[in-house]
Amino acid sequence: MGLFLPDAESAAHAENAELDVQAAAPSPPWKVHALVAEVRRHIERAYTDVRVEGEISNLRPAASGHVYFTLKDAESQLPVVLFRAAARALRFQLKDGLEVLVRGKISVYEDRGQLQLVATTLEPRGQGSLQVAFEQLYARLKEEGLFDHERKRALPAYPRTIGILTSPTGAVIHDLLNILSRRHARVQVLLYPVAVQGAGAADEIAQGLAWFSKQRAADVLVIARGGGSLEDMQPFNSEAVARAIRAASIPVVSAVGHETDFTIADFAADLRAPTPSAAAELITDALYGIEEQLQSLASRLERAARYRLLLAREPFTRLGASAVFARLHESFSRRQQRIDTLRFRLDAAWNRASTQARQRVATLEDRLRRRDVERRLALHREHLQTLHLRLLQCGATRLERERNRRQRALDRLQALSPLAVLDRGYALVYEQRDMLVKDASQLHPDAMLRLRFARGGATARVLTADDAGAPTTPKTGSSSQ
Repeated sequence: MGLFLPDAESAAHAENAELDVQAAAPSPPWKVHALVAEVRRHIERAYTDVRVEGEISNLRPAASGHVYFTLKDAESQLPVVLFRAAARALRFQLKDGLEVLVRGKISVYEDRGQLQLVATTLEPRGQGSLQVAFEQLYARLKEEGLFDHERKRALPAYPRTIGILTSPTGAVIHDLLNILSRRHARVQVLLYPVAVQGAGAADEIAQGLAWFSKQRAADVLVIARGGGSLEDMQPFNSEAVARAIRAASIPVVSAVGHETDFTIADFAADLRAPTPSAAAELITDALYGIEEQLQSLASRLERAARYRLLLAREPFTRLGASAVFARLHESFSRRQQRIDTLRFRLDAAWNRASTQARQRVATLEDRLRRRDVERRLALHREHLQTLHLRLLQCGATRLERERNRRQRALDRLQALSPLAVLDRGYALVYEQRDMLVKDASQLHPDAMLRLRFARGGATARVLTADDAGAPTTPKTGSSSQ
């Protein structure tokens, strides 16, 4: 029996025929669940982190805390699910028609075989989430009437005790105490220490307002903090703080941030002060005016007493001295009166200049605090840290994608390797000169051949060779590998 040794072309035809047979053979059917699960795994691996923008429609909050809606544009729509943990982290209220940017991963809801986007974060398009939350809360409380002018209470003209809710370690409390002591040293100040930013700050402020209302420990309350970003101001944009201000039994002054900053607490308070320093001046304005008036009256009384004393001395002066001496004394008295008048005017001018200088120093100190370099550097460092994390995440995703692409290329290269043909039972035949045998006419009886299989090899001797058909199989020798 002759040995059948296919050449490369016949081997390729045989391989293609085998592939055709395999393609023609029907594959086993999928179970529906298995197919959907397989599709879901492929999609989730390919779209692990995507950002999609569109308009919210068909918003459906569930009792479980999850939120379902459809994200659409002019041509298509995509179901979106926002699970409870991510929904709780939202800083604004979702509503139909809101343009948003959604970040998450693409998945398949297996029960319905439906493509959906599992959202992790949402941001309104065109403005930040904090600004949207501020506007939504402002509109809702205003419609409720919480900011109505009729609900505002008048501040007491002469408060004896002022309650302050602010941080005990910040610069704000020192500014307030300095101005209050300068304008009205006898007023009492009661500090309720609270956090003015971060988690839990709104609850502390609301508790402080409730404590003052219950104890009736002050005549007027001041909520104060320095300037900051919109995120730093979040405790004062809280609904809980706004309702606590309106529920307080004591008039409340809001002194939050700078003159250009506005918070929900400003609208809910009975009076908004542009800055904490301005709040101290507004509260003590009447008292400060009374003290100025008393000082003016005291000066007038002193001048009137001196004038009456001079008039009382005049008859005795004329009786006890000559006319020349009287005129000299009168001239001296007039000059003395002139000196007194000038001294009064000098004292008044000095007092005005000192007051203006103190006010200017306070203004300059406030402007200097606004240019807090450390806070700005901290914000830039935080931004750079965020960019660094995003860069690391993008690098890891790109590296994983390149690894997968290289593995697929290696698999295709392995499939096209000529050595893969040997795994299907074929062999390569070499004559003694290590020439590949492609035709039986190259062989002659008793010729020695070397055979290479997928694993190992052998030596064979040709008994007969048939050019017209397949040669008979010779007796093989011992394995060479």
